[in-house]
Amino acid sequence: MFRIIKKSLKIGVVTGQYRRAEKPALPIIQEAKDKTKLFKRSLAIREVDTGSCNACEMEMNALLNPVYDAERFGIHIAASPRHADALVVTGPVTVNMERALKDVHKQTPDPKIVIALGDCAIDCGMFKNSYAVTGPVERHIPVDIRIPGCPPRPAEILEALSELRKPTV
Repeated sequence: MFRIIKKSLKIGVVTGQYRRAEKPALPIIQEAKDKTKLFKRSLAIREVDTGSCNACEMEMNALLNPVYDAERFGIHIAASPRHADALVVTGPVTVNMERALKDVHKQTPDPKIVIALGDCAIDCGMFKNSYAVTGPVERHIPVDIRIPGCPPRPAEILEALSELRKPTV
């Protein structure tokens, strides 16, 4: 047992260490930034899963834990699309979820922001050419912002949402 403790003290922490990828800042479409002027300092988000593997949902839910605490920035999760300012869509649109996605988009009040979260929502990812997939989100509803990654880390999601809420000059 002492051999194991000695080895772990010698090696140190080996989990949770990610290489810092040098990526350009996420491009936020100007139209989406103009829409957020109306929301001032808060943003209510409705999360819609259209057939993903749930990795993006877990990262999105991690935004509300004490580490990232998205609520301090005024970002809230809405229980109903009628109370939401933005739709966060994850996963490729499947045959069964196509109608539901369009209904949720219709129920969200204008002006609304649609965010495609993850590679599957942007270009179907690993589900491309599947018999059950009807295409990416953009084929069914207009998308304002794309956050790439499989899955994108909570810090990247929070960075994109914070960039969206910054005032335009």
